[in-house]
Amino acid sequence: MIQNTDVSQRAATHKTSRSLDIASVQASLDTLKGLSSPSQKRQDALVKLTKARDELRSYLRFMMFLLSPEKRSQLAAILNRIEALIASGASDPCSTSQTFPAKPIKIIVPFPVGGTTDLVARMVAQRMSQSMGQAVTVENKAGAGGAIGADTVAKAAPDGYTMLMHNLTFPMTSVAQTLAGRSPFNVDTDLIGVSISVFVPFMWTAHPSVPARDLRELAQLLRSQKLEYNYGSTGPGSAMHVQGEAFKKEAQVAMQHVPFRGAAPLKLELLAGRIQVGGDQLSTSMAEIKAGTLKALATTASTRVASLASVPTVRELGFPNLELEGWNGLFVPAKTPREIVERLQREAAAAVKHPEVSRKLQEMGAEPVGSSAAAQDEIFKRQMNQFRPIIREMNIES
Repeated sequence: MIQNTDVSQRAATHKTSRSLDIASVQASLDTLKGLSSPSQKRQDALVKLTKARDELRSYLRFMMFLLSPEKRSQLAAILNRIEALIASGASDPCSTSQTFPAKPIKIIVPFPVGGTTDLVARMVAQRMSQSMGQAVTVENKAGAGGAIGADTVAKAAPDGYTMLMHNLTFPMTSVAQTLAGRSPFNVDTDLIGVSISVFVPFMWTAHPSVPARDLRELAQLLRSQKLEYNYGSTGPGSAMHVQGEAFKKEAQVAMQHVPFRGAAPLKLELLAGRIQVGGDQLSTSMAEIKAGTLKALATTASTRVASLASVPTVRELGFPNLELEGWNGLFVPAKTPREIVERLQREAAAAVKHPEVSRKLQEMGAEPVGSSAAAQDEIFKRQMNQFRPIIREMNIES
C-alpha cells in the first residue's frame, strides 16, 4: 500500500508538471513555424524540444498503464512530431545541409537489374559514394512501368536520403496513370528534378529474322502481308508502349503489345525471337546491334547517332510525331530542402563528368550531361505535354 500510494503521488505530480511542459512544447513548435533561417530563437526552441522529448519519453514509460487511451494517443502524437523535427532536421534546413549526408543515401531504380537506368544509377551511386563520404546504394523496385518505384520515392521523407533514377518513360506513365485516375501520387506536386544524368537515344529494334531494314519498311511489310507481329515494351504506358501505339495509328498497321517489367527481360525475349519488335534506350541494346543479334530500325533522336550513323531517324522515315529525346535523371520528394537538392545536383553532375565514369557512359551509348535541376523539370514537363494528346486519344493505360 505504501508503494502504491507513492506511485500515485508521483504520478499526480508528474502529470501536473507535464501539462505545463506540453504547453511549452506547443509554443516551441509554433515558434519554429515562423523561423525559416538559423537564429537564436530557433536554437532556443530546439533546445526546449530536445529536453521536452526526453522528459516526455520518460513520462510515457512511467505512466503507460495509468493514462487513458485518448491521452496516450495525444502524447504519442506530440512525441512523434518532436522526434520528426529533431531527427530529420526539418526545422533547420541550413543546419541540415551543412551536416548532410549523415547516413547512407538510397537511389530507387523502378526497373529490374541490367537495363540502362540501372546501369547509369550504379555508376552515379558509386562515384557519389566516393565524393560524399557516405554509402550511396541502388535498390530496384520494378513494376507498373516504373510507377511503383516512383511512388516509393514520392512518399519518402523529404530529406535527400531517398532518390529516384528514372528515364523518358516517366512522363508517359505519369500521364497515362493520371488520365486513368490511378496515379498513386500527384506527379505535378510530389517530386522535383535534381539533374539529368545522361542523354541516351531511344532505338526501335527488331529480331534479325524480320525482313525490314528500317521502320518505314516495317510499316510496308505489315501493310502488305498478314503477319502476326508482337512488339514489346518495358511496361504499360512506357515510352515504347506509347511509341508502338502511335506508330500503329500513323502507319495503319496491326501489332500486338506485350509488356515486360523492364528493358532486360524485354531484350531477352527479343533476342530469342519470341517477339519481333521492341525498343528502349540505346545503351540496353548497343552491343547486340553491333554484333548483329538485334537490328536497329530507327532512332527517335532529332539527329542520327554518331556510333550508328547508318540508322535513320524517325523524322527521316516519315514519322516526325515519334521524335523523342531519351534521358536518365534523378528526382527527390518535392519538399526536400533547397540546399540539399543543390548539394545532390552538384554531386550527381560531378559524378557523370568524372573522366572514368564519362568514358564508361559513352562506351554504352550515353552522353554525360549533369544538368541543373531546372533542366530536369523542364524536359519532364515538356514530354508530358508532348505525349498527353496521343495517350488520351489512344486511351493508353499504365
